[in-house]
Amino acid sequence: MITLDDRKAAFAACTAASFLTPLMASSVNLALPAISREFSMDALSLSWVATSFLLAAAMFLVPFGRLADIYGRKRIFVYGMILFTLFSFLCGFALSGSMLIALRALQGLGAAMIFATSMAILTSAYPAAERGKVLGFNVAAVYTGLSIGPFVGGMLTQFLGWRSIFYANAGIGLLVCILVLWKLKSEWAESQGERFDITGSLIYTISLTFLMIGFSKLPGITGAWAILAGVGGLVGFVAWERKTSKPLLDISLFAKNVVFGFSNLAALINYSATSAVTFLISLYLQYIKGLDPQHAGFILVAQPLMMAIFSPLAGRLSDSVEPRIVASIGMGIICVMLALLAFVGSETSLALLTAYLLLLGFGFALFSSPNTNAVMSSVERRRYGVASATLGTMRLTGQMLSMGIVMLMFAVTMGNTRITPEYYAAFLQSMQIAFFVFSVLCVIGIFASLARGRVR
Repeated sequence: MITLDDRKAAFAACTAASFLTPLMASSVNLALPAISREFSMDALSLSWVATSFLLAAAMFLVPFGRLADIYGRKRIFVYGMILFTLFSFLCGFALSGSMLIALRALQGLGAAMIFATSMAILTSAYPAAERGKVLGFNVAAVYTGLSIGPFVGGMLTQFLGWRSIFYANAGIGLLVCILVLWKLKSEWAESQGERFDITGSLIYTISLTFLMIGFSKLPGITGAWAILAGVGGLVGFVAWERKTSKPLLDISLFAKNVVFGFSNLAALINYSATSAVTFLISLYLQYIKGLDPQHAGFILVAQPLMMAIFSPLAGRLSDSVEPRIVASIGMGIICVMLALLAFVGSETSLALLTAYLLLLGFGFALFSSPNTNAVMSSVERRRYGVASATLGTMRLTGQMLSMGIVMLMFAVTMGNTRITPEYYAAFLQSMQIAFFVFSVLCVIGIFASLARGRVR
C-alpha cells in the first residue's frame, strides 16, 4: 500500500528532476554563441553541443526504462540523478568543443535514466483519478525549467561566463540527489526477475547513432548511407523485438493498442516540429537582432512561460474531456504559429516574434499534458516503466530529429562555416525553411492525434 508520504516524496523528487533537466537544456541554448567564440566552432559543430545530449538520452532511454521495470524505478532514478549532476559539473571544465560535446553526451546518459523513470514513478504512485492533475503539474515543472532557463542562461552567460551555467545546474542537481536519497522510500519493480534484452538494446542504440550522424553528414553520400543504415537498423530492431520472448520494447503495444500507438506518434511528430525552435530563435536574436544573451533570454521566456501556466489546466481538463480533442486543438495552434515563424526575417519586430512564441507555448501546453495522460492511461500497471520510457523516447527522438532537420538546413545552405555577418542571409534562409518543414509535420500530427480514438 502506497502511503500519502510516499506519494508526496515521489511527487517532490520527480517534479524537481523534471524541472532541472529542461533548465539545463534551455539555458545552454543562450550560451551557444559564447561557446562558439571561445572554441571557434562552426554552425554544425555548435549544433552537436545540443544534439549530443539528446542523442545519448534517446539511445539509452528505452533500455533504462526496461531495466527500471526489472530492477526498480527508484534505483535507476537515483543513479541517473547522480550521473547527471556529476557530468554537469565536469562540463564546466571542458577544454575544447570536442570535449564539451563528449561530456554533454555523458550528461545525456544520466538524463536518460531520469526520463525513463520519473513519469513511471508518478503514474505508479497516484491513482487514475488523480493522474492527469499530477502529470499536468509535472509537465508544468518541465516548462517552468524551460521558462527560467533562457533568463538564467542569459544572465549567467553575460555576467559570469557560459561555464557558470553548468556549475549552477550541478549545484541544483546535488540538492535533488539529497532530496531523493532522503525522502523517496518506495520502490516499484513490477517486472522483477524478467530477462533484459541486450541484443535489442544494442541494435536500437547503434541505429539511432547512425541516423543522427547521417543528418550531420548530408548532403554528402556518407550521410545518405548512414541514414540508410540507421533506418535499416530500426527495421531490424522491430523484427527482433517481435520475435524475442522478453522484448526491450513491446511492439504489440503499438499494433494492438491504438491509443498508445497514435498518442506516441503524435508526440514524436510534435517534438520533431517544435524542439529546435528555441535553438534557432536564440541564434536569430543574438546574431540577426544583435541582442546580448540577457535580453535574448527575456524574449525566449515567452514560450515556456505559457506552457508552465496552462499545462496543469490542460492536464485537469483531460481528466474530464477526451484527451484527443484537447491535444489536437493544441497541435493545430502550434501548426499555425510555426507557419508564421517561417516568414520571420531581419525586419520582423520583437513584439510580433514574442506574440508568436506566446501562442506557440499555449498550443504546446494544450497538447502535452493530455497526450501524456492518454499514453499512461492506455497501458496496464506493470508496463508503466516501458510506457513512460517509450513516451520519453518519442520526445527525445523528436528533439533529435528536430535538430537533425536544422543541421541538414545548415549543411545545405551554409556548409561548415561559422555564423558570421556574410552568412547571416544563409542562416535566415535555413531557419525559414526549417520552420516551414516543421509546420508541415504538424499537419500530419493533427491527423495522428485525432486518429487515436477515445481513451475513456
